Amino acid sequence: MGKKVTGKKAGSAASKTLRSKSTGKTTKTSSGSALSQRKAPKKTTSPRAASAASKTLRDGRTSKASKSAAGSTLSQREKGRKKR
Repeated sequence: MGKKVTGKKAGSAASKTLRSKSTGKTTKTSSGSALSQRKAPKKTTSPRAASAASKTLRDGRTSKASKSAAGSTLSQREKGRKKR
């Protein structure tokens, strides 16, 4: 189980991203995950939110605030990969 929580700066960035009307669905998914883990050390990032965060970080059009929230989301995912 994860022991990390979203920091104050990343939480603020996630909130800003969620309020923005120009933000895409993928970015909002990762920001919502980061915000939900603000003060919840037992919560971890779902695979769907981790995928959204990864896409957000790779997108060249993404704002600094969105990337901060996405980075926080990814840092709180469960370690380990699915076996294929």
